Order: sequence, then C-alpha cells, then structure tokens
Amino acid sequence: MVSMLDDLKYIHIHDPQDALGISEKQSQQLKVEFDINAKQTTVNNVVLAGMGGSALAGLITQKWLDLPVPMEIVRDYTLPAYVSDATLFIASSYSGNTEETLHALVEAEAKGANIIIIASDGELTKFAQDKGYPTLKLPVGYQPRYATLFTLKALAKIFDSYNLSNKATDLLVSRQEFIDQTAAKLRPDVPTKENKAKQIALELVGKSIVVYSGPLLYPVAYKWKINFNEDAKHLAWVNQYPEFNHNEFLGWTKQPVDKPYAVIDLRSNLDIEHIRKRFELTEKLLSGLRPSPIVVSAEGSNLLDQLLWTLVLGDFVSLYLALLNGINPTPVDMIEEFKHELAE
Repeated sequence: MVSMLDDLKYIHIHDPQDALGISEKQSQQLKVEFDINAKQTTVNNVVLAGMGGSALAGLITQKWLDLPVPMEIVRDYTLPAYVSDATLFIASSYSGNTEETLHALVEAEAKGANIIIIASDGELTKFAQDKGYPTLKLPVGYQPRYATLFTLKALAKIFDSYNLSNKATDLLVSRQEFIDQTAAKLRPDVPTKENKAKQIALELVGKSIVVYSGPLLYPVAYKWKINFNEDAKHLAWVNQYPEFNHNEFLGWTKQPVDKPYAVIDLRSNLDIEHIRKRFELTEKLLSGLRPSPIVVSAEGSNLLDQLLWTLVLGDFVSLYLALLNGINPTPVDMIEEFKHELAE
C-alpha cells in the first residue's frame, strides 16, 4: 500500500479530476476579490444558513474571529425566533440550490433580516439578483468541501465591511505562503516516509474513523469527518472535548469488544489547560480499551494558522485514503441522487 501512494501513475488514474492538485493550490482561493456594499445598519447578531461544506467556513469563523455580536450557524430549514431586522443573515450555498438554505432565506426575508448571499450560481444568485441583495459570487467548478477558503475570505470581507472585524481579510490573505508551505510537504511526489498525510492515511485503511478535538479545532475536525465521508466514501464520526468525557468516553470501555476503529486526536497547544489534561487522562484510562489515538499536534503560533494547517493536512489525508480505497475522491453521486429524488 505504501508503494501505491508513491506511484504517481496510479494516483493520476484514480484522481482524474485532480482533487490533490486543488488541495495543493487552495491558497490561490484567497486571491479572489469580493465586492460588497455594506448596508449601514444595526447588527445585533449574525446567522449563517448553510449545509455541509458550505457551512464549514462559518464554523471556522466562529472560532477564528472574536466577533462583537453572537453568531449562529443554522444547518436546518428553519431559523431561530430571534432573527429580526437587526440580524445579518448570510445564506451560504456553493451550488446556490441547497434546499434547506433556500427555505431559511425565505424565512429570513419574512423576518426583515439584512440578507447577504454567498454562492457560485443557482437559485440563490437568481433570488439575490431579483431582490437586489448583495452577493459574493464564488468561482464555479468546485466541490463545496474544496471551496472552503473561497467562502472563508468572503465571510472575512463581509465582517470587515460591517465593522464586525478589523482587517480580517488582509490577515487571511497574508497566510497564503503558510498554506503553500504546508501543502508542499504533503504533495503526491513527497514519499510516504516523509509525508505525514500518507502515513496517517495508511493507519486508517479498513477501520471506522473517530476524530476528536478540543473546542478550538472542532471546525476542522468536522471537516476531516466530512472529507472522509465524501472523498474516501469512508465511515467516520467526530466529537469534541470536554463533552466526550461526559458520555462517549464510557462507551469505549466495554462493548463491542472488537473495535475495528481508528482514533484521531487533533490537539492544539492553544487549548486551555483543562482540555489538554482531558486528552492525556483519557488516553491513560482508555489504554487497552480502545485503539491508541493517532495524535496530530496542530502547527502554527496562532489559532488561524493552526486551523489552516490542520485543514490542509486533513484534505490530503482523506484524499490519500480515497486512493487506498481505490476510489475517485471527487464524485458524490449518491448525494446528488438523493437531492434529485428529494426534489421530485
């Protein structure tokens, strides 16, 4: 299997849409420019409606930016009762056709919220054009999970424009070289013995995957889970500390006795001491009762860099796992079939 991941011909055949190339070059997404005419209005709260990959950037933003107002991510059809004309409502759907997001948008309009659209095309952009809502248009041709940095920059632009953040866009753009340096160590032409992503992927083959993190890295832990599901068509779950220790922790102690799982711990030295201690004590008490965790210590001196570093690593890990599974990582045919039948 090691030679499989170092065989560039094999990789080319099984990754015909070049998902690995998209991951390697994803810093280029931060070069896309967005224009927005921010409405001068009172903003008491922010609500972002989005599903799957289109919600990821919102989850990252919640951790990265210390917004002066509450921000909630809605992954559902309906909005919280508090949404009003003092709500900045962001409808995020890469395709522009996500059923849940469109439904939430109609609700937001009825509540008089200040509406902004993030999409590449579809019904959302038509809706925005008809109603005159500000739209940050994403480049077409990507899978939503591969377009996270487009949406992250769009959100930074929105929050800067509404004076909810200070030069977040500039800070994000300044991390392009850091992202490139991270990806360069994980490319297909970097051999397995020197490639952290390939090494992790090899440990995951044939096992159900459980990804754990503390609160700070949870958005990217969730992205790892999404990537395993969609890229590798591989079963995976995600949870976070400290909630893990109040329930799931005990689940590892008894049944089932055979545990064909792989456990990944995404750890940050920026997590508070209580969280770091929970990781260590959990590993000690569950020793022999669950597989030893694959410990991934996020690199970077600040939270944004650690989020970006872990995000890039996770992209490569899931793509290499897809190749080990003999699967083209890009298509998500069953999801598309489900959406089609749901719409009938």
